[in-house]
Amino acid sequence: MPMTVGPDATPDPRGVLYPARLPSFHREAAPAALDGLVRWFWIPRWQLGAGRTSRQEILPFPASNLVVASSGVSLAGPTSAASHRDLRGSGWAVGMLLRPAALSSLGHDPQTIRDTEVPVDAPDLLQAVAGAMADDDEAAGRREAVALCAAWCAEHLDRPDEDGLLANALEDLVAADRDIIRVEQLAERLGLTVRGVQRLAQRHIGLPPLAVIRRYRLQEAAQRLRADPRITIAQVAAELGYADHAHLDADFRTVLGLTPNRYRHDPDNRVVE
Repeated sequence: MPMTVGPDATPDPRGVLYPARLPSFHREAAPAALDGLVRWFWIPRWQLGAGRTSRQEILPFPASNLVVASSGVSLAGPTSAASHRDLRGSGWAVGMLLRPAALSSLGHDPQTIRDTEVPVDAPDLLQAVAGAMADDDEAAGRREAVALCAAWCAEHLDRPDEDGLLANALEDLVAADRDIIRVEQLAERLGLTVRGVQRLAQRHIGLPPLAVIRRYRLQEAAQRLRADPRITIAQVAAELGYADHAHLDADFRTVLGLTPNRYRHDPDNRVVE
């Protein structure tokens, strides 16, 4: 099912490598009260036949996610590469894409939770969201679940401090300006030294700043290759600041495990038995 977004959300297809494989999936904008703490909410729901598995392959945003699912509440740290999750049976999740400034409130150093998921003790939140997602009116239940998660975040996440706001600014610059391809450019725009940018990213995101830059550029490259069959891989590489086609190819291989050409010609949905 195609991804949909809430009425106030900005459609952003980056990160989902194979949209045709998605179950019911929605993104909802975070309310203004969570500005600087949560970028958006994402809500998948699936129901698969017996013995069937749907593999969801993701090139995640360079960030952490707070996730409520039927199995519990967890904090998923930033990832160093593409990832996948195999969906079976029926289920749902309500995820919150966190801004860098939010992590300090949850008591975890993002570097220590990189490429892993840790439990969060929030039984009341789990019970309330599970009740909402059980509503026969799926749209109403989804809205209620998002409202419950937003209220929990407003209560438990501290307002960003100056350092957190600077980390958010780092993320915003990389996400919005495709001309930023080097850490030195970030340092200049933020008024920091290169070492200062490196410390900021490690402290609040959990990844080196160059990895953050490359993640956004790879997301954009995948989106362009998927959406526009007329554009060449060399054109995509040039538009995103790569020295040449070979450098984009190397990044694809390192992070996604396949070439841009192979990705372009295999964007369809598939079910893994």
